[in-house]
Amino acid sequence: MKNKLTKKEKENLLKILETRYNSSNYIGTSIPWERIALKITNYDSIIFTLHQMEITGGEPNVIAHDKKNDRYLYVDCATESPSGRRSLCYDKAGMLSRKEHMPTSNAVDMSTSMGVELLTEEQYMLLQKLGSFDTKTSSWLKTPEELRKLGGALFGDRRFGRVFVYHNGAQSYYGGRGFRGAIWI
Repeated sequence: MKNKLTKKEKENLLKILETRYNSSNYIGTSIPWERIALKITNYDSIIFTLHQMEITGGEPNVIAHDKKNDRYLYVDCATESPSGRRSLCYDKAGMLSRKEHMPTSNAVDMSTSMGVELLTEEQYMLLQKLGSFDTKTSSWLKTPEELRKLGGALFGDRRFGRVFVYHNGAQSYYGGRGFRGAIWI
């Protein structure tokens, strides 16, 4: 996997991100796109990560601004768990514990290779306040170590007009379960 985009790929990605940012009202309109774009364009690793989020169906967008440190939280804002990141166990240990039907990857390793973190419960709840996400799918969430040591992992979804965070064995995977990524820039 190449980790550097061509000039044309960068330009296309920035146009997509600008259009998405300007058409949403997740953090209000007081912060001009150009201010965020400066933070993105100065780092090839951020461009690469946002591109990975985009090409796997994540539709990344800014959902929070840390005013103290002047950072922006980009999160996958696709209505459903990103289509290019589904049918995954939670992590490698969960994947290797399967006796049969092992998936091709897992959420933790894939997120690391993309340069994102799995959403925390707090980030997932923030996202869900902005709209209705995961009404047909579910998304693995960053799982506390004490729960993971017991074999479990967390996931979230929205059903019946309500957001749920629940658990499953880390070795499980479903066609409709993927993960959402987050990156501070």
